[in-house]
Amino acid sequence: MTDSKLNYGEKLLYMEGIVVEIDDCSIAVDLKGRLGYFKAPKRMFISDTEPKVGQVFGWNMSFPEQLSDEVNEKYITNIKKHGCKKD
Repeated sequence: MTDSKLNYGEKLLYMEGIVVEIDDCSIAVDLKGRLGYFKAPKRMFISDTEPKVGQVFGWNMSFPEQLSDEVNEKYITNIKKHGCKKD
């Protein structure tokens, strides 16, 4: 595994998205600018009121960067075992 030093620095980007789904554990957001879909646990969202579908959230984000070329076999085994993803 390589060290955790990022090659491209820590460029933060401000992102916004509209809440499209809320369940007991998570909130799903469509990113503005047709950049995709984001889903995270409710505990990760900061809000003074109960979040609602249609509200806009904003956050700072960076680009995901691969830290290693190694495959974590434990995750692959769990994915196949629980049928979460298909190759």
